[in-house]
This record gives sequence, C-alpha cells and structure tokens, in this order.
Amino acid sequence: MKKQLEQDSIDALFAAAKAGMLGEVGEVQEVEEETSPELYNFSRAGQISNEQMRAISTVNNLFARNLMRKLAAWLRTEFDVRLVAGEQLPFVDFVERLSKPMYVCSMGLAPFDALGLMEIDIALALPMVDILLGGTGHPTEPRELTDIEEAILLSVVQKILQELNLAWQPVGLQMELERRETEDQIERMMTPMERTLCVSFEVRVPKALGMLNLCFPASVLNAILRRMVAEGGRQRRRSSEAKSRMRELMEDAKVGAVLQFPPMRMRARELATLVPGSILRLPLGKNSDAELRIGGLAFGGAHPVRTGEHRGAQLVELPGTNSEQVEVTVQ
Repeated sequence: MKKQLEQDSIDALFAAAKAGMLGEVGEVQEVEEETSPELYNFSRAGQISNEQMRAISTVNNLFARNLMRKLAAWLRTEFDVRLVAGEQLPFVDFVERLSKPMYVCSMGLAPFDALGLMEIDIALALPMVDILLGGTGHPTEPRELTDIEEAILLSVVQKILQELNLAWQPVGLQMELERRETEDQIERMMTPMERTLCVSFEVRVPKALGMLNLCFPASVLNAILRRMVAEGGRQRRRSSEAKSRMRELMEDAKVGAVLQFPPMRMRARELATLVPGSILRLPLGKNSDAELRIGGLAFGGAHPVRTGEHRGAQLVELPGTNSEQVEVTVQ
C-alpha cells in the first residue's frame, strides 16, 4: 500500500530540509570566523613589547643608581644620573641625533657577534676631565678632545662599562669596550633602517649638564629580554661580582656595640633602696663573663679589657662554636 503525501506535507518537508542546511552553513561560517588567520605586519618584526620595555627600564634604573653612587665617590663631587628615555628607533635616526663634535665608543656585546654604541655628550665629557685634573668642572665651549683628555676620559668610560655589566649580567649580556668611533665609521656599523633600542640618561655634575646615550641592536636584545621576562617572577641568584661588591659595601657599615651584664633576676626592693654610695650585690660569680651585644643582638661572652686608648671586649665564647679568644675594640 503506497502512502500519498499532500502538497502541504511536501512543502513542509522541503522547508525543514532547507532550514537544516542553513543551520549547517551557519555553523561552518562560525567555525571559519573563529579560526580565521590574522594579518601579520612584517614592519613590526623585532619590535620590543611593552612588557620587555618595562623590564629594560628596571635594569636601566638600577644602572643609573649604581653609576651615580660609583662616580660620585670616585670623582669626589656631586654626580646625578637619571633615566629620561628609552625608545626604538631606526639606526639612521640615532645617528642624526648625535651631537657634534661627538664622543662615541663602540662596545662588543657578548655572547652575540654584535656591537653597541655609547655616546657621552662633549658638554659633559670636558667638565668631567676637568674634575679629574683637579678643577671644578666648569663648562667650556664644545670642542674636540685632545689625546690626553681622551685618555683621561677613557677611565670614566671603563667605570660606566663596569656598572653596565653589573646591571645586565643576570640576563647574560656582557659588554666590552672596542674603540672610539668617527662619524663615518658609525654610519657603516648598521644598516640605516635597522631597529635599535636607544636609552638616554641625563647626567649632572655641579656646574654642567649633559647626556649619556646608549644604542643596542633590537634584534640582540629581543633574545635576552625574552629570557628576562620569562624569569621575571623567579628569584635570581646574585653574581659572584655582585656578592663581592655587597660584601665590600657592608664592610664600611657601622653598628652599635655594648658590653653589658648578662640577664639576671633581682628583687625590686634592692633596687628601690639604692642611694649614691651604696653597693648592689649582683647574683653573678666573680668569674662570670659579660655579654657583648652588636646591633642589639647577643654576639657572645667577653671580658672588658683596654686596647691602646680604647676600651675593648675580649671574646671568650661564640654561640655554637669552640673558637679561640678574639679581641674586639668597643669605642
């Protein structure tokens, strides 16, 4: 027995089939939209991200603080260093910004086969040379450095490189001075449109103000900065050079020291009846050691002694050790 469909039923079946096909097409389009490729801008290749720029600023701020302390103590004068800018530029733009006459040195960037540049403003270089020669650092008209002045300024460059290496060493970048570069040599060091990271510091001595500019190939820094950002949350080990420097700085620190009776218990009425000239009997044997406290913390037992024109403490024991007697001067 054959079943015959009326025209209304046939139209309904076709409508349902059509709706199903449209639903499948819609699902396919939605999937295609979710997986559609994004356009890539090749002009942004080698671009340093905002997160990496923040990491760079942290390193450069550390460098600025350390350099300020280092050169202020070395030059024995006021010396201020501040990070003022960090930006990506084509190399040709960096070259156009160089002041004339110029003092620019090239730096080898290890472990990469690449070079960076350091520019010291002549308006800053001449006063620093004057200070090193015993002057006051009075600013003069910009001019080329003499051979003697250049040799003197080289010692400043070496100090700057030491602080740069301390700041960048935890991320594996080591810089080494190559030579002073002329303008023609600088222009041939990189292609004009090669991306570079340019970092500028404002340096102030008592009577002069100038800029210290650094230029690094962005392609070199990208490899290092990826590691820096990846390890940003990890606790980094201090390098042996940083530990040595920290130990050297701590050796000049001063702490309070006192030689006192060890803790004891006494009756309150014995203290309340004290008058000038009275004798207070202490619950200590005559051979009991005094307690040496340094920075408020117990350091060990000691005897009061005299060493030259000063009072001293002769240690007889240290907590947890069997060390021999040590004499400490307590001024």
